[in-house]
Order: sequence, then C-alpha cells, then structure tokens
Amino acid sequence: MTTNIFALGLGVGTHNSNGEWLDIFYPKPLLYPTPELTACIANLDLEQANNTPLSSEQRSQLHAALVACGDAGQAEVAQQLCNSDAPTVAVLLRSDEAPATVPEAYLKLHLLSHRLVKPHGTDLTGLFGILPNVAWTNEGAVDLAELPQRQLAARLKGEVLEVSCVDKFPKMTNYVVPEGVRIAHTARVRLGAYLGKGTTVMHEGFVNFNAGTIGPGMIEGRISAGVVIGAGSDLGGGASIIGTLSGGGKIVISVGEECLIGANAGIGFPLGDRCTVEAGLYVTAGTKVSMIAADGKTVERVKARELAGKSDLLFRRNSGSGAVECLTNRSAVELNAELHAHN
Repeated sequence: MTTNIFALGLGVGTHNSNGEWLDIFYPKPLLYPTPELTACIANLDLEQANNTPLSSEQRSQLHAALVACGDAGQAEVAQQLCNSDAPTVAVLLRSDEAPATVPEAYLKLHLLSHRLVKPHGTDLTGLFGILPNVAWTNEGAVDLAELPQRQLAARLKGEVLEVSCVDKFPKMTNYVVPEGVRIAHTARVRLGAYLGKGTTVMHEGFVNFNAGTIGPGMIEGRISAGVVIGAGSDLGGGASIIGTLSGGGKIVISVGEECLIGANAGIGFPLGDRCTVEAGLYVTAGTKVSMIAADGKTVERVKARELAGKSDLLFRRNSGSGAVECLTNRSAVELNAELHAHN
C-alpha cells in the first residue's frame, strides 16, 4: 500500500570541486503530492537519492513515471532535468522530519517561500549545521575554499567575480518571487522567508527565514527568524522584533492583524490584533508596564509578557516619568490600499 508523501522536489544545483552540494533550485516543489503521483514514483526509490545527483537513467525513469501519471507540470521539470549537464536531484520526503542533507534543507526553504507551508509549519531542526557557508556571486554559489582561484580566473579574463554576500542563506528572489509582493532591496529577504500577498518590503526592511507576513503589510523594519506578522500590520522604519535566534528563546513572537510598530520601536513578546507601540519604544517581555484606566489612573503594574496575545493595546512612554504605559487602543491601523496593490 502506498503511503502519503510530505513533499517532493525536482531540482538543479551547484557542486563544489569535491562533488558536495552548495545550493539547489526547485522550480515547482510539491506539498502532499496526489496519491496518483505518489503511486507512480513509489518504485523509484527516491529516498535513497535525496543527496545523490540523478544519473541519466534515473532522470529518464523519473520523466517517464511523471508522464505516465499525467502530471504535466512535474513532467516538464523532469524533461528539463534530462537535458541538463548540471547536477540534478529528486528529493522525496515521506514525512516532515528534520532535514538531513543540503537538498532536503533547500526543499524546506523553498516550501516556505513558495507559500506552501507557513513559518513554523515544517521541521527545520539542525538547519544551520547542514547548510554550507557559501560565497554568493554573479556566477552563482562558490565554495569559500575555491573562491580565491575563481576570483583570479575572472581577473585573468579581464572580469570581476562579484561577491554579493557570504552566508548560509541566499536571497529569496534568486529562487522564488511570490505573487503580489514588492521588495525594494532583494538582498534583505532570505530564502525561507514567507511573504503574504500584498506585502511591501522597503529598502531597510529585512525578513529572515522561517518568518514573514501572513497578508498585506508594510515592512520597513526587521522581521527576525521565527517571527510572524499578521495581515494589515505596519512595521515602521528601524523597528525590530526579537526572534528565536536573537534573544526570544523558544517563545514564538508574533504580531497580530492591523498593528503598528512605530519607527525604531520593537517588541519581545507576542502582540494581539490592533495594537500600537509608539515610535522609539522597545518593549521586552520583562519590561514593567503601567496599566492605565480610562480615567488616566494607574490600575496595576505588570510585566509585558503578561499581556502577550491581548488585542487593542497602546504602548507608550510617559513623557514625564519615563514609565512604560499601556492603554486600550480602539483605533485600528488602516494601511493605504494603493500601497498594497501589486497587480
């Protein structure tokens, strides 16, 4: 009996001189392929090839199986792999487990950026230990040990090998450009980011992997790893949110719908819907907050973490005492519809 498959990816990648994977591009990754497709490829033993380049025979067999099951999209990709001299791979994940190879890790990052899974929707345990640190150049991924020779070879031809960054993660737009988004500076969005339709990322905005926006939003600040921003929210210029890799620990930090994090502000705990944090105010989970009643009197003082997930709150700093205050905020943030029309 054929079991369900969690994900399937047919990809083309880059090797270093030792035959080790540096990156993989999956043009049409699949989440939960149909039973028909699963049955067609069940006998190809693809799990054993999750880290091994496909041979010419394997490419042909894969293409024939996909044609037989009537999956035109995947069959087209397989046909293109058959015609390529570059290293190609077919990754089949029976279940959602931690990635064990570079091709598996890249497939999971593609699932996120293709909007097939949301942040925290797939197991990325151990990802950093698997991904190689790579020089990302105008000629693609280059092994750092081989970079000096590649630079020399380019100079000898009167050219320059442009190194845009050195990182474990490439920029998302070299692999995926989601529908309906604007990204002013593409290097500031990593592969594995999830950008909902209608999202605008301005020049100083940043979106890390396994993080992003659920729907329309204006991102002028930093979305750290693991952070999720709700639809209709605005992250102001210079604002930042503590993520799971930058002090947030295991707590999933999120921002609800129709929130405003003002310029140079930030949070270290989850916000509910329709919340506002005034410009320049950074509220961590341990920040003491004075709760202000409708009559302007302080009701109690609590740590911000006790307000996690609550909606309709306004956080501000008292200009006289300097104390951080929290009031009920009944006015939702309304984003300019014209700014989020990306047709």
